[in-house]
Amino acid sequence: MTPPTGLLTAPTAKTTKSNSCGCSSTNTATDLDEKTKARIEKHPCYSEEAHHHYARMHVAVAPACNIQCNYCNRKYDCANESRPGVVSELLTPEEAAHKVLVIAGKIPQMTVLGIAGPGDPLANPEKTFRTFELIAEKAPDIKLCLSTNGLMLPDYVDRIKQLNVDHVTITINMVDPEIGAKIYPWVHYRRKRYRGIEGVKILHEKQMEGLQALKEADILCKVNSVMIPGINDEHLVEVDEVIRAKGAFLHNIMPLISAPEHGTHFGLTGQRGPTPKELKALQDKCSGNMKMMRHCRQCRADAVGLLGEDRSQEFTKEKFMEMTPEYNLEQRQEVHAEIEKSKERIKAVKEQTKTAKKTANSPKILVAVATKGGGLVNQHFGHAKEFQVFEVDANEAKFVGHRKIDHYCQSGYGEAATLEHIIKAIADCKAVLVSKIGHCPQEELHKAGIQTVEAYDVIEKVASEFYAQYLQTQQGE
Repeated sequence: MTPPTGLLTAPTAKTTKSNSCGCSSTNTATDLDEKTKARIEKHPCYSEEAHHHYARMHVAVAPACNIQCNYCNRKYDCANESRPGVVSELLTPEEAAHKVLVIAGKIPQMTVLGIAGPGDPLANPEKTFRTFELIAEKAPDIKLCLSTNGLMLPDYVDRIKQLNVDHVTITINMVDPEIGAKIYPWVHYRRKRYRGIEGVKILHEKQMEGLQALKEADILCKVNSVMIPGINDEHLVEVDEVIRAKGAFLHNIMPLISAPEHGTHFGLTGQRGPTPKELKALQDKCSGNMKMMRHCRQCRADAVGLLGEDRSQEFTKEKFMEMTPEYNLEQRQEVHAEIEKSKERIKAVKEQTKTAKKTANSPKILVAVATKGGGLVNQHFGHAKEFQVFEVDANEAKFVGHRKIDHYCQSGYGEAATLEHIIKAIADCKAVLVSKIGHCPQEELHKAGIQTVEAYDVIEKVASEFYAQYLQTQQGE
């Protein structure tokens, strides 16, 4: 699959009126040096811009885990859930390497191979490092990364560095063991199981040691934190300050997933997850300290494709083991070169939309965007499985998150219940930007006070043009 290399001429945007209200957030822009930019420019998890263009994949080679989290239930042979810890099949390192080579040929914009479970990669060090060795040998242009709870990280930083794994994610939900005891019932360390706060203290100590060791080894570290209302939500501000001081590159505050059917402790005991508004407020509160990741999709441990899409069922073991790898470094580099050209064109359009003079006290609004990637409004409303959310004012349009939804179009028709769920998911947005939308959902959106804009162009350009019209309408009332 080769991504589009040019921008289509956008038709005149069609806009209809809705109600209004404002929102606000802090500016999180952080300047990066050129070396760091180069390290993250093709990593969709570490770069918000890259996630519009480049894909990632995870291989499920690490089944065992050494801690228990109250929000986790590792599931196998599960194709219908999209959350961490879930996989359809476990792979050997050799099978994983074969899968990577197959997908690197089928999806040349796939640039990152991650090991994130379904357990903990460093609780399965032999399988994890053997997988990295095989892939580094056969596909040297693919970035290697892993995600860990950090318990065994201090023991393996040297090995990680030796294998040229340049990106490591640690899940850190607390820096206060008293709070951690509400999240982790036990920790298994050095062949002994520690329960309650005793185990949490060990976990905290090793996470801090590992974070420091990554900094000293010049390995980029992203910290994931699960926001659990009433338990660690207020505490995560302190977590943010501590990890910044210890050299973390990026902080990703994620919402707790706690549906009862997932079988987790929190799900079965009724612990709720945060609302989108609560999540954004916490992210905004922390964003003044360090770079904040807002585009995380909380991927499965066998995810394949762009963030926001899951193509893992196209590449089950039965299917990919029958496929001949078509990895071709030269062809992949050609595709990447075209992507970079497309990014430059999009960047030029973005620059044109920016105002030369900053407008003070410009009210902020949210808009929802249907996109298949590439930084464009380029998806039909009925085909969207999620909306990207942008915060817009007179000065800029800034990505601030995403909202997962169900397909509106199912077997060729839309369902009222699904549309009701979609409207609820984007109720705080003033408009939805789509390449096309049917008359029926358009009417219902308008009744809910959400405008619709049909266009095919750079997201920031369409959003800024809508904002100008929106502001004129508000001033005329």
